Amino acid sequence: MQNANSNSLTPTAVQDAVVADILQTYQTLPNSYDEMYAGTKQIRPHWQYLMRALHSMGHEELERRWQEGRRLLRDNGVTYNVYGDPQGLDRPWQLDPIPHVISSEEWGHIERGLIQRAELMSLLLADLYGARDTIRKGLLPIELIVAHPGFLRAMVGVALPKRHRLPLYAVDLARSATGEFWAIADRTQAPSGAGYALENRLVISRILPSLFRDSHVHRLALFFRTLRQTLASMSPHEDPRIVVLTPGPANETYFEHAYLAKYLGYTLVQGADLTVRDGKIALKTLDGLQPVDVILRRVDDGACDPLELRPDSYLGVAGLTQSLRMGSVGLANPLGSSILENAGLYAFLPSLAKYFLGEELIIPSPQTWWCGDKTACKYVLENIDKLVIKRIANMPGHVSVRGRLLSSKQRDLLRAQILAQPNWYVGGEEIIRSTTPVLVNGRLEPRQLVLRSFLVTNENNYVVMPGGLTRVAASADSPVVSAQSGGLSKDTWVIASEPEKDLSLIPETKKKLVIFEGHGQGELPSRVAENMFWLGRYAERAEGVIRLLRTVLLYLADPYDFVSTKDHPALPSLLRAVTYLTETLPGFVGEGAQQRLENPREELLSVFLDRQRVGSLTSTLQFLLNAARSTRDRLSPDMWRVFSAIEDELNRLQQQAPKEINEALQVLDNLILWLSALEGLSVESMTHSQGWRFLIIGRRLERCYNTGQLLRATLCTVNEDEAVLLENLLIVTDSLLTYRRRYRSYLQVNATLELLLQNELNPRSIGYQLEQLSSYINVLRHGDDTPYRAAEERIILESLTQVRLADVDALATFTDNFRKDLDQLLVRLWHLIPALSDAITNSYFSHAEQPRQLVQLEAEHEDNEL
Repeated sequence: MQNANSNSLTPTAVQDAVVADILQTYQTLPNSYDEMYAGTKQIRPHWQYLMRALHSMGHEELERRWQEGRRLLRDNGVTYNVYGDPQGLDRPWQLDPIPHVISSEEWGHIERGLIQRAELMSLLLADLYGARDTIRKGLLPIELIVAHPGFLRAMVGVALPKRHRLPLYAVDLARSATGEFWAIADRTQAPSGAGYALENRLVISRILPSLFRDSHVHRLALFFRTLRQTLASMSPHEDPRIVVLTPGPANETYFEHAYLAKYLGYTLVQGADLTVRDGKIALKTLDGLQPVDVILRRVDDGACDPLELRPDSYLGVAGLTQSLRMGSVGLANPLGSSILENAGLYAFLPSLAKYFLGEELIIPSPQTWWCGDKTACKYVLENIDKLVIKRIANMPGHVSVRGRLLSSKQRDLLRAQILAQPNWYVGGEEIIRSTTPVLVNGRLEPRQLVLRSFLVTNENNYVVMPGGLTRVAASADSPVVSAQSGGLSKDTWVIASEPEKDLSLIPETKKKLVIFEGHGQGELPSRVAENMFWLGRYAERAEGVIRLLRTVLLYLADPYDFVSTKDHPALPSLLRAVTYLTETLPGFVGEGAQQRLENPREELLSVFLDRQRVGSLTSTLQFLLNAARSTRDRLSPDMWRVFSAIEDELNRLQQQAPKEINEALQVLDNLILWLSALEGLSVESMTHSQGWRFLIIGRRLERCYNTGQLLRATLCTVNEDEAVLLENLLIVTDSLLTYRRRYRSYLQVNATLELLLQNELNPRSIGYQLEQLSSYINVLRHGDDTPYRAAEERIILESLTQVRLADVDALATFTDNFRKDLDQLLVRLWHLIPALSDAITNSYFSHAEQPRQLVQLEAEHEDNEL
């Protein structure tokens, strides 16, 4: 795309200039419909303003803005986890800066077709789990339904109100070479992508603000506002508790789960956070069990209840199915709705539309032949080279195949598979999908696209998200459109005839708000509290290791450069402290330690860089990032940018490890800055509620433990170069300047112990950590009228008392070069601090429960199996 001086040109001349510039490189695919280019040197009318504006902007400016867009995606932590990808859980979301544009007139037709299809699916779902008239009247073969894993017999007979049969619905649309829209896939059990569509809109409207505003693009807020209203209506309570059920951070769309939970104001939960009591769903929180009214689920049907569905699932809630039978919880979407994703249904949808609606489908599916029918199967086998062959259900290892791309041997093998299990296969008409422009290396290329549109029920009908999530193929010659295969996404602009009014997600209400008092712990799941606790511990552990490694490397830097420990007697103590602090035995204290002490380079690099070594810095940082992912709905965008920066630093380390000490020091300096920023944000930006309190408790506990390990490794055995050792110890604990201001004397062991062990005004001392822990634990126990002290209170009282009563002068004395009293005190603390961690876990994170019957059944249920 080149710059054009359009100020002196007429509109027709500008149009011709834009078309000429695009046609220099834009080559449409043969026999396909292009969304932007109408042929005969014409850009479609609804694309003209966008293309003229981008042409005037020029390639350099567009690229500069797109760099800002990529930065926003990175800083916001927008990811899509591709299984088997080298980047694992960290694969960035792929977005193209050129929006996909749809005219308002055309969208009206699409919208009508989508609503009609959603109504059909809702009626069909009610029939399959209710009267089953479609089967009794021969409109659907029973084999197609009962063989599909999405048909859940446990849900037969569970009636749902019309509005709640299929609250959420999504459908993948493709346009054929003739310009017609086709529905190529239905998403009914847990439709994904709406959150990504919203994030795409936020990024593109940020980098192209005036273009977005002047194009009069339909807004997305009404869809999400309706979603909130619909979910709230699924509960009889006026202020229902709604949760988003996620499989966890390893799921490919986990970002979206956390993003929507935060955007909609719901609690993000995993299956282990929920339990069933007397047929009702409850959330495990620090305040005990809290009732749950509605669940927005992102877990597949079969995995939702290990008691009645898949017994090997750890993602669901045992007893959820019975809760649904009793009507004690609302679920979006209902269990069993994945039966509507059955590809074999496409062969019967035209007749089903006439039966249920008395209408032809406005947006049909491609012509489909179900191989369970002998005539259809014969046609598929004879025309396999012209069709797309797929299974009726998505199964691992089984993907759709285009017969024309198969070899003769592969076609014969596929025919044999179809003949062996004909009920499991369908053949469908292949559609050459339309193309849309994508920016590639400064020029536009056509790529095949699929548009996923989203619908949500309102009081009487369905509300359609204007546009949706556009996905395009990874390359110009690829027919596969999938994020798992590396495809791109686009923001989708439905052009309105006039400017749209801004709409807030928060509905207006005249009801007086109830102001809550207290610590606000009722909505904090115990799992989240535990992850916050470990987030604090890992952050502090990483900072402690960095400070120690940085000090050791500085000691070894020029002019020494890994000198012999014989010339620097303080060095072995510092190296042993590395092993003690990281617990990476044998290291510098176990078998072979002497050899590693004489040549510490390899061991230090391993402690620094070995991601597979538990206790190493990179391993600890990876655990930190894992804990952050598990709590990302509780973290602010600024905090997430810090984690993104740490992740980027880790990725660079894996790609190119530092070879020189100065390079390693630079990396450590960068990491300590980010961790310091994290600590500052956690103190100054997070609400000081229970989640924050557990984060800080984790930090204080870990710093207390680390400081104790440092003191034991460096001071219990007397060193002949103790002044140098004390100086480095104070540098590691960031207390050297405090020592000099406080004592103004030579470095001495007793004064160092006073500062690092007892001084409760020094935020780096053990005494300070214990005093703070005592204060926080007392707050946690606030309102508990138990007449005796809890385990964590007893442990912290004993620890703090021992430190306060210690005589630092006596601790500094030694016999036979060993400080026995100091060692005994530190060993005692070494046992007490882990015990304190265990006590906190038992009191707040573990929910020990006695086995009990889920519900009181009055009579046996009727057998409703088909």
